[in-house]
Amino acid sequence: MKQGGAPPTGKWVGGPLGGVKAPEALILPDPATRFLASAVRLEALSAGHPMREWLGFMAELSRAQHAAATTLPPFAGPDQDTVDQAVAARMPPLAADAHHRDPAWRDGLDLLLASFDRDALPPPAAAAIASLGDRGADAVEALADRFLNGDVSPEDTGATLFIAAALQVYFTRVAAGLSAPSLQLLAERGLCPCCGSTPVSGVVTASGQTPGTRYLYCSLCSNAWNHVRAVCISCGGSRTLSLKEIEGAPDAVKAETCDECHTYAKVLYQAKDMQVDPFADDLATLGLDVLVAEAGWARHAPNPLLLVG
Repeated sequence: MKQGGAPPTGKWVGGPLGGVKAPEALILPDPATRFLASAVRLEALSAGHPMREWLGFMAELSRAQHAAATTLPPFAGPDQDTVDQAVAARMPPLAADAHHRDPAWRDGLDLLLASFDRDALPPPAAAAIASLGDRGADAVEALADRFLNGDVSPEDTGATLFIAAALQVYFTRVAAGLSAPSLQLLAERGLCPCCGSTPVSGVVTASGQTPGTRYLYCSLCSNAWNHVRAVCISCGGSRTLSLKEIEGAPDAVKAETCDECHTYAKVLYQAKDMQVDPFADDLATLGLDVLVAEAGWARHAPNPLLLVG
């Protein structure tokens, strides 16, 4: 593992007429592109990768998510008064552990499960799909609740992969229907201002009005929100941050480690690769997770699609 040095400090960009351009506080997801972009990136990254078959399966899952996200009718989200009350209380309006889900999210789950050829799947994945088909609506909702509360039992981890994927589609669709100007960043900046979930990774931009800005991407609703660079997203410390990477590997993905809380988070750099995807590149760089964990840092938060195995 290679020391990547101290993380650079992000800066706002001045305008041609003077003044400072502030980065957009948050960027709501686009369900029409979110999952397709991850699928395309996973397919590209799988070529020659040691985990080629698994990344190919995850690309197939992302394409199934795209089909669900673009064909399902609109979900019933919170009304504006409910959103305003949550924001005024500095709470996420789609709080994952309290939001009353539209039961139609299970239609997305059905679409996901139907999209796979079970005969072509590895036996554990086929068994997980079969187990979900045998459960009634109440049992599926209970499993979804346990997932959102971080209480998944070992025997349910296979089925939870597909539950998590369907909930990503649901929360992404609902988050996309919110009004960005009515939302605010949370006091705890490492949590999503839409649903309160943790980020899967962060991307440092290389284009747009404020290049060099870091956005964290929600692991559940796909919302992106601005977070200051060179500040730990777990504890807010900045004195002991450093960047780690795998020597000889492409350097678009690094681990930002913090010696104050002994956690790390992944940072993707568009300047190194404009095609980076916060969801796909996280899955394709598990080797970096292993090395950083062996060196003594714990990941800031898990990827919900990595609960299996």
